[in-house]
Amino acid sequence: MTEARLTHVDAAGAAHMVDVSGKSDTVRQAIARGRIDMNPQAARAILEGSAKKGDVLGVARVAGIMAAKKTAELIPLCHPLMLSKVTLDLAPDEGGVTATATVRLTGQTGVEMEALTAVSVALLTVYDMAKALDKGMIVRDIRLIEKTGGKSSDWRAEAE
Repeated sequence: MTEARLTHVDAAGAAHMVDVSGKSDTVRQAIARGRIDMNPQAARAILEGSAKKGDVLGVARVAGIMAAKKTAELIPLCHPLMLSKVTLDLAPDEGGVTATATVRLTGQTGVEMEALTAVSVALLTVYDMAKALDKGMIVRDIRLIEKTGGKSSDWRAEAE
């Protein structure tokens, strides 16, 4: 059995940014999803748009999009990328909000971290804007759902 090699660690064990200059530009896309659970009162305020801090979903959507664009500033070994698409779908229900981010570019490296960062920051923004109604909200199940493009081919998560 072949031992897996960590790409962000050199032969001496030091962290480094992977050199992607030899890779071809391809269309790459990643989809990530996560959820924040909350009490019915907080969920209702978000659904009705009556949270005291304002438009929770609108602000969370913009925060997630901005976070995707700043991922390389937050995750030390990520490459700064010229993203061509970032969408963030926020689906509120009686128990919380599910966030799904889709990130795309044509480039030499994938956008999985950007999609995961978008979901994480969007959900944290929901928490920030609704914490007066429920300090016990739970951010959970943030995960990559799908990635396409690149050398390692396409990947999809098993059914949730």
